[in-house]
Amino acid sequence: MPSSASEPYDLAVIGAGCAGLAGAVTAAERGLSVAVLDASAQIGGQFYRHPAPALRAERPQALHHDWAAFADLRRRLEASDAESLLGHHVWTVVSEGDGVWAVHALTGADGDGRCPVRVRARAILLATGAYERQLPFPGWTVPGVVGAGGAQAMLKSGLALPGRRIVVAGSGPLLLAVASSLAAAGARVPAVVEASGYLGYVRHPRALVGNPSKLAEAAVHGTALLRHRVRLRTRSAVTRVHGTDRVEAVTVSRVDSRWRPVSGTSRRIACDALAVGHGLVPQIELATSLGCATRETPDASCALVLDDLQQTSVPGIWAAGETGGIGGAQLARAEGELAGLAVAARLRGTPLLTDARRARELRRRRDRMRAFADAMAAAHAPAPGWTDWLTGDTDVCRCEEVTAGRIQEAVTDFGARDARTVKLLTRAGMGWCQGRVCGAAVACLAAGGDGGVPRSAERRPLAVPVPLGALASLDEPGESEAGD
Repeated sequence: MPSSASEPYDLAVIGAGCAGLAGAVTAAERGLSVAVLDASAQIGGQFYRHPAPALRAERPQALHHDWAAFADLRRRLEASDAESLLGHHVWTVVSEGDGVWAVHALTGADGDGRCPVRVRARAILLATGAYERQLPFPGWTVPGVVGAGGAQAMLKSGLALPGRRIVVAGSGPLLLAVASSLAAAGARVPAVVEASGYLGYVRHPRALVGNPSKLAEAAVHGTALLRHRVRLRTRSAVTRVHGTDRVEAVTVSRVDSRWRPVSGTSRRIACDALAVGHGLVPQIELATSLGCATRETPDASCALVLDDLQQTSVPGIWAAGETGGIGGAQLARAEGELAGLAVAARLRGTPLLTDARRARELRRRRDRMRAFADAMAAAHAPAPGWTDWLTGDTDVCRCEEVTAGRIQEAVTDFGARDARTVKLLTRAGMGWCQGRVCGAAVACLAAGGDGGVPRSAERRPLAVPVPLGALASLDEPGESEAGD
């Protein structure tokens, strides 16, 4: 901790998942004062989400892959002087000048504590993770339809299942992990429905050969699906959900290489829940509000541009994990540790000499795993034909109840050609989620269906919804400093 309440921390880490924990403990073990902020009440992030102590789970590690790595990070964090500020919803980061940053947050389960907090630091590590990409289709708002990652979160944190007979659908390797977890927990999983295929990986033989652990992980999930008699249906998609008060069945259709449904291939599968997701999108709102440069990933989403030591284009701001592109827990830990080493060297004012060998090893590991991540993104990238799943009355923006028909009207009748104009004409993306759920779909429809996800990151001053009272209190003495 800083020597006094007015003294800034050396490093503020935003996000207590794989990357954030690795960066925090690495920096703290090298003598830096570190604060770790996370919106959750527990460390671990989305990947290592685990049951609350009140649930008295006897074997929480049974729900996780590579739990030992998390246990080691947790032990090192507890043994360090790093301060964990949990239940802190960071909504902006601003420069105070003289190389000091101010991190503004709200406290409470959902930021509803209404208590504004300011954490000052000389360096920032953004480890904010990702959120699920959702593509709409008829019936996706029926109760019982949940995100694929959301279903896994329910199981990990609440020991609960979204249903008894659950179809898992969408695209990306997360589907295999979710299906095997649900099946192991006692759910019946009739099918895993993957819109892409897996042959795309063979176009990247070097990435496959360089990451044998990924192949072993896929084999583990595949074996689990075979054991539980879960059928894998590739080049297929759920194109409709049936039911009113609850999911009763889904229609699964074969799709072509552009994800357009193939006529005459539809089949109905009975179920009471659907876990669906089309990959993950880097959560970079804080970074873009600071002006950090972004790049387009192989699946056409936006990630941060990072240098060889994980620093963004803005001096003093580092990033690790999914913010630089979706890559998984092992990559996130390597990037977090590398960022921690780099920040420690920078703040000490010395070259990265003491940890030079470790840094070189981490860079090689990062580059190898990042190559696989790019191959994965390319193999499961959404194709534009998914818009053929839609009907005119399909809700695209759930918060504001904006249908595909209204968005099409904005494009064809009023000349909208981008998501911002569609938003102004229809309110799509102006609800509570601020476009995190519908943003990909709205951007694609605004472009006439040419693409599956936004190709540029929108710069916003607020990363999460903030009460006006919190904004009004920024210049008042009532805003508390962390550690007061």
